[in-house]
Amino acid sequence: MPYELKNASILIVDDMQPMLSLVASLLKIFGFRNILQARDAEEGFTKFIHNNPDIVITDWLMGPYDGIELIHKIRTDPQSPNKFVPVIMMTGYSHKIRVEGARDTGVTEFLVKPFRAKDLYTRVEQLIEKPRRFVETGEFFGPDRRRRKMTGYEGPLRRDQDEFRKIAAMEDRDAATLLRELQKQAKETGRGKDRQDKDK
Repeated sequence: MPYELKNASILIVDDMQPMLSLVASLLKIFGFRNILQARDAEEGFTKFIHNNPDIVITDWLMGPYDGIELIHKIRTDPQSPNKFVPVIMMTGYSHKIRVEGARDTGVTEFLVKPFRAKDLYTRVEQLIEKPRRFVETGEFFGPDRRRRKMTGYEGPLRRDQDEFRKIAAMEDRDAATLLRELQKQAKETGRGKDRQDKDK
């Protein structure tokens, strides 16, 4: 079954209007219709509280506080309507230490600038196809930071959502054609230098 992205709401937070417009245009091509925009993290958190979007896309460097602080507020502030919301962070930082530090605040996915339309679509697809379990400890709350797959394991399914994912994958088999078409369309629309994704 195809993704009903038109029924999902998404919030974009960036202090540069050209980037806001670019990301919003790409999301419309992907099928989103309910797209919210904010020019800084403070406005972004206010819109997050009042609209409770399904996905948040935020830039890193902004004022009066940055995207890291915005994510921290989303994950921990008592006013947050959904501390489990998936968050994609757009950033020009690709150094491993910076990426890991930001990941430790609760980022779900990274999108390194400059990016192509295909890169943005892939991150959205990851949120849908491979939702991450959340972990809460005394020092961390956010998506499970472990990405590596364990190889050589032949036992039963190890996580409670594995069976659900198996069923969902079978039911969504017809969506593969749609995904390929959307990715092709996104690639044709995308601009910017091809960059290696270093957060994987």
